[in-house]
Amino acid sequence: MPGERVERRLAAVLAGAVEDYSRLIHDDAETVLTRLKELMKTLVAPSIASHRGRVVKTVGDSMLAEFASSVDAARCATEVQRAMAAQNSGQPDNASIKFRIGLHVGDVIVDENDIFGDCVNIAARLQSLAEPGGLCLSDDAYRQIRGKFELVCQDIGPQQLKNITEPLRVWRVSFGDNKRFKREGVAQITLPLPGEAAALELPAKPSIAVLPFENMSEEREQDYFADGLVEDIITALSRFKSLFVIARNSSFAYKGKTIDVKQVGRELGVRYVLQGSVRKSAERLRITGQLIDASSGGQLWAEKFDGPMADVFELQDQVASAVAGVIDPLLLDTEIQRALEQPTSNLTAYHFYLRSLPLIRAWSPEANLEAIALLERAVECDPRYGMALASLALCHAHNLLNGWVKDAVAERELTIVWARRALEAAPDDPSTVTSAAGALLDTGENIETLKRLVDGALARNPSHAFGWLWSGWMRTVSGESDVAIRHFETSLRLDPRATRKAFHLTGIGMCHFFESRFGEACRILEISFNELPSYSLTVWFLAATYVKLGRLDEARDFAKRRGIAPGGAWLVIGKLLGSAAHRDMALSALRIATGEEPAAS
Repeated sequence: MPGERVERRLAAVLAGAVEDYSRLIHDDAETVLTRLKELMKTLVAPSIASHRGRVVKTVGDSMLAEFASSVDAARCATEVQRAMAAQNSGQPDNASIKFRIGLHVGDVIVDENDIFGDCVNIAARLQSLAEPGGLCLSDDAYRQIRGKFELVCQDIGPQQLKNITEPLRVWRVSFGDNKRFKREGVAQITLPLPGEAAALELPAKPSIAVLPFENMSEEREQDYFADGLVEDIITALSRFKSLFVIARNSSFAYKGKTIDVKQVGRELGVRYVLQGSVRKSAERLRITGQLIDASSGGQLWAEKFDGPMADVFELQDQVASAVAGVIDPLLLDTEIQRALEQPTSNLTAYHFYLRSLPLIRAWSPEANLEAIALLERAVECDPRYGMALASLALCHAHNLLNGWVKDAVAERELTIVWARRALEAAPDDPSTVTSAAGALLDTGENIETLKRLVDGALARNPSHAFGWLWSGWMRTVSGESDVAIRHFETSLRLDPRATRKAFHLTGIGMCHFFESRFGEACRILEISFNELPSYSLTVWFLAATYVKLGRLDEARDFAKRRGIAPGGAWLVIGKLLGSAAHRDMALSALRIATGEEPAAS
């Protein structure tokens, strides 16, 4: 329809096809079709599901699947090809069914349950380059799985794919004659075998992930309420300095999926997993919870909490208190009480705040405007609701930084007003303080003041992944590159399944740039660019890094393609960075990339 907004998302796309399908059908159509149907049902579809993907469609000899992670997609492809090789073992070649698979990562257009775009087309072209029983990866996909997988890959160089303008570098994976690849000195990706989760090392202190609670209410639209309860339990547990608590983004990656608690423990690097359900009926609420030992799968604790909706905060306090008591019985009652402070006493305000959260995370001007409207209603109900006030500040900061409004001066003032109101209303709440400080970062507020605010918040809540992310950015701005990298990495460790890692990776890449580690800066910034090409800081610093690496033609071509022009928006770097040396490094490189200044001879 005219004016309808097209839905896009980043995806890893896997395209598969049966080798020599026409001949197989000609020789014995009934047997081949029966075998293919059985393979899809018992091997391919279960493997895709177990690696958190979905089958988009199957047509004749071909199949299309979508994954949120390139690593998951590559593990799935490897598992399928090795299983197929085992099934074909001992059969004559003319009776074997072999798949060719292509894998690419990029932006896709979503239309109901189908996906379209260059990413899909490239994956399909890659599968045609794969050997029978093999896999071809685009360079973008290869960079994302490098160092996370045990595979032997052959770089077959730039390939001109049908209907794709520019040649694409391609990596070929064979699951047969790997010895030949090794003799030829091709790249080898090493780490966990396919099908195995990359187990993270357990922290020294008790660690826990709170998984999404199942909404058992008759009203399915109450999902937002069940999600909000889990977020508040995560926040309450995170305030215990004795606990290592996984962030909401990573926990919610398992929403709506069949859960294997042992696998969750390995993937998130936690010893304990909390599961539960919420049932709302009329004005009554029941919360159930069970705490599982992720290493053994044994249940350590289970409880039901019943009460009127008016006592919702008391009920979730009981859940958090009980879990903490099981994990660390030495916690004092006074510490528990401090950790479980209610975010607001006004239930209506709480509902408006919960409804705003998915809109804020959508990262679009329309959704951001809707979130602002809901948050304004929340603070009308409760003018001292810290997180609602801080979230309003962040929404206006998003408008300001992304150019989503015409009056930048007014938007800057609104950001400052809401952030200061948040800090006044909840000066001891780590989430409120961190969000408000983050909103103020680009408004000209003194960086040392903001660092003190975030440091104080992290002292009260050291498991706050978002706080470590903002601390990393503040150290980046103030010129403390190595400290910033540690803080970005801490944030990623607390939130290992973060859906948007570009904000961490770009910060890390910038810090390596400032320390003249240009090769590492380039590697990380390219990964970040592939995930979020619209992030200006990534684009600017990637162009600057190409200059520092002496890749001047590539730097200038990249700058031209990405709209980095002389005297452009990138000059804001001069106001953002507090270190004069870092400002000069970045700005001088960008002047060369744009042709504003000649390269040094």
